[in-house]
Amino acid sequence: MMSELELGKPEDKGPKKRVNGIFWILLLNIGIYVADHLFKIRGIKALYFYHARPAWYEFITSAFCHANWNHLSSNLFFLYIFGKLVEEEEGNFGLWLSYIVTGAGANLVSWLVLPRNSVSIGASGAVFGLFAISVLVKMSWDWRKMLEVLILGQFVIEKVMEAAQASVGMSGPFAIGNYFQNINHIAHLSGALVGAALILLISRIPNKSSD
Repeated sequence: MMSELELGKPEDKGPKKRVNGIFWILLLNIGIYVADHLFKIRGIKALYFYHARPAWYEFITSAFCHANWNHLSSNLFFLYIFGKLVEEEEGNFGLWLSYIVTGAGANLVSWLVLPRNSVSIGASGAVFGLFAISVLVKMSWDWRKMLEVLILGQFVIEKVMEAAQASVGMSGPFAIGNYFQNINHIAHLSGALVGAALILLISRIPNKSSD
């Protein structure tokens, strides 16, 4: 005989999506930080985004580099939360695509706006992009989804508005030793906008399964 708990369990509608991509992204960020700051591997500095004469790959690789432990740890926290949500909805490929496109897009806008002597590193642009995507992919008329949107959305809007206000008076990075201690609010704002644009673009692609 089946117990009441077993009778009350919802039917299994198929295998759940395994969330692995976000852990590889976290490990890659940690690994590059260790190589850069603990083992002092000089080649890692070539992955930074130098605005004066950037190589094409720097738009992407700099999104995996960080200035110090506080910079890394805060990004890891938000990467895990919002990256996991994006991967659960869009899968492993969707997460990597979102991370790379929003990170590179944020760096592109920063390159267009900031002085040519700037150097940009950090996953903040990609984090803000994942913020926006994690909210937009949850949009539906289901009350549970709407509650998630309200909780996540107010946080995203608050952070984006802070970034927009702070970016108005931004004067570029201040070098202290080998680190740049300012916060690139341009990257934050543009990362969120690129994430929203990415979702809008994907939503306009015809879905063959719906025919």
